[in-house]
Amino acid sequence: MTTDPEPADDGPSFETDRLLLRPWRVAEAAILRELWAERDPRVPPHRRIDAGGNPTLADLEDSLRTDRPSSLGMLAIERKDSHDVVGYCGLIDSRHGAPGEPELAFELLRRAWGHGYATEAAGAVLGWARSSGYERLWATVREWNTASRRVLAKAGFAETGRREEDPVHGTMLFTARQL
Repeated sequence: MTTDPEPADDGPSFETDRLLLRPWRVAEAAILRELWAERDPRVPPHRRIDAGGNPTLADLEDSLRTDRPSSLGMLAIERKDSHDVVGYCGLIDSRHGAPGEPELAFELLRRAWGHGYATEAAGAVLGWARSSGYERLWATVREWNTASRRVLAKAGFAETGRREEDPVHGTMLFTARQL
C-alpha cells in the first residue's frame, strides 16, 4: 500500500494493489444514488431513497459539489483495473467515542461484494489513520449485517459489548480498534 503523505487540495487519496481511494467527483453522483437505492430495507429510512425519490440525483450532485473535502470523509473506491467506482470507505466524525476517535464507514455496490474490496479499502484507511496520529477508531454495524461484521473483524475491530436495541431496524453493535 502506498499513501500520499500530504493530502491533496481536494482531499486525501490512497492506493492499494487493486484500489484507488480518492475524493468523489460530481459526475459520480449516480453511483451514490445507486448505493442508496440498493440498501437493505432494514436500513433506517433516513439512509434510503424515500417515497418521493429523495435524495435525487441533483441533491447528491449538489452535496458533492458543496461539501468540502477533509481528512474525515467518504472516499470513492475505484477499481484500478476497470476504473469504475464501486463504493466508499473513510472516516466520519463519531459520537460513539471520545473526541478525536472517528468512525470507520464503508459501503459497496452489490456487484462488488465478495471480492475483498471492503477489507482492502478499510486497511488503507486504517493505515492512514494510524499515520495521522489517531489512537482508536470506532465502527457501528447492525447485528444482521454479517458481511460487514466480517470485514470489521478482519480489520481488527472487536465488539465492545455496547448495543443499541432497535426492534425495527436491528440491534446496532459498537466495535472499536486500537491503532
